[in-house]
Order: sequence, then structure tokens, then C-alpha cells
Amino acid sequence: MFPRLLPALVAGLFVGLAAGQAHAGLFDDEEARLRINEMRNEFNGRVSKLESGARAQLELADQIELLKTEIARLRGENEVLSNDLANAIKRQKDFYVDLDNRLRKLEPHAAAEAAPQPAAAPAAAAAPAAPPVTAADPAAESRDYEAALTQLRGGKYKEAATGFIGFTRRYPGSSFQPSAHFWAASSLYQLKDNAGAAEYYAKVANQWPDDNRAPDALLGLASAQQAQGDAKAATRSLERLVAKYPSSSAAQIARQRLKK
Repeated sequence: MFPRLLPALVAGLFVGLAAGQAHAGLFDDEEARLRINEMRNEFNGRVSKLESGARAQLELADQIELLKTEIARLRGENEVLSNDLANAIKRQKDFYVDLDNRLRKLEPHAAAEAAPQPAAAPAAAAAPAAPPVTAADPAAESRDYEAALTQLRGGKYKEAATGFIGFTRRYPGSSFQPSAHFWAASSLYQLKDNAGAAEYYAKVANQWPDDNRAPDALLGLASAQQAQGDAKAATRSLERLVAKYPSSSAAQIARQRLKK
């Protein structure tokens, strides 16, 4: 009987082994799929983090560029104000030196007039007095200029334009004349008065070609002319700027505009 059972036992053993191997294979496949899903999720998470990091870096780079632009603008404004202050101090010193010299010249005349005069025949008619020599008050000059500049900084372009234009008329000999004309033009340009802006920008470029604002004045002139629809005049102003002030920052902008 045992010999008859032996084949059946052997067959059952093989069936059990095959079933175990099949179950083990199924278990291995399921574990592999779980592992693949875990790796996929981990990979997607890393990609998402990299994308977030890249976006953050781009935003940071944009912020840095904005800060650089703002720093450059503030540095330029500081240089302008420093130059204006130096000119104001120099003009104030010159004024007091000139006033002192005039007083010294008047002292002998005052002493002579104070001395007693001998009796004589009736004096001849006195000669007409010379007109008084008037000079601009440096303190008032600086105050008016700073007041207009404050209006400009505050975005009050109408008041700023009025202040700067009035300054150019009240103080024709001021060392602030180039700056006052330039800021008057800038204020008018903000008010969309392109014709007025072009007039004052042109005065800076033509009357004070050696002033440090002359290149920017030509660039502003081109912008005002373009806004008036005169593209040919704007092109001529840009070409003049590049030719006369090739190394200026305004000339770099002019070259880009000419390419367009």
C-alpha cells in the first residue's frame, strides 16, 4: 500500500511547492510595486521642491535687480543733491565776499561825506545817484530751489513746474539754472506738456552742454519729441546724444532706442 501512496505524496509535495513559489512571486511583485510607488512619490516631491526653489531664486533675483535699480537711482539723486549743495555753498561764499568788497569800497566815501565841509558858494545841483546794485540772496535762492525740488520729490509736478520755472526767471545768474531747467522739463513731461518739456530740455542741452545733466536732457528731449509724434526729431536728438556723449549712461539707452 505504501508504494501506491508514494506517487500521490510526491505529487502533492510538488503542488505545494509550486503554490508557495507562486505566492512568493505574487508577494515580490506587490512589494516591488509599492517600492516603485514610494520612489515615484519621493521623486515627485523632490522635483516639486526643486521647482519651488527655482521660483524662489528667480523671485529673489528680481528683487535684487529692483534693489540695484533703486540704489542706482538714489545714488544719482544723492550726487545731484550733493552737487547742488556744493554750488549753493560756493555761491553763498562768493556773495559774501562780493558784499564785503563793496562795503570796503564805500567806506572812504562815507568818511568823506561825514567830514565837515567849508562854507562856500551855493553848491551846484547834486548829480543823480547811481541805481542800487542788487544781488540775489543765496539763502532765498537755495530756499526757493529746495522748495521746488521738494514738490517734485512728492510727486506734485504742477507745483514743481511752477516753482522751477519761477526760479529760472527770478535768479537768472544762479548756478542752479541748468538743474532748474532740467527739473522744470521733467515736471512738465510728467504733466504731459510735451512741448514745454521739449523747450526746457533743449535749453539745458544747448546752453549748458558741459553740465552733467546735458546727456539726460537730450534723452528727455527725444522722449518729449517722440510723445509729440515727431519721430524724426527724436531720432536726431538720440543720434546727437550718442555722438556728443558716447560714454554716458544716457547714450547707452539712446543706442537701444535707435536699434528699435
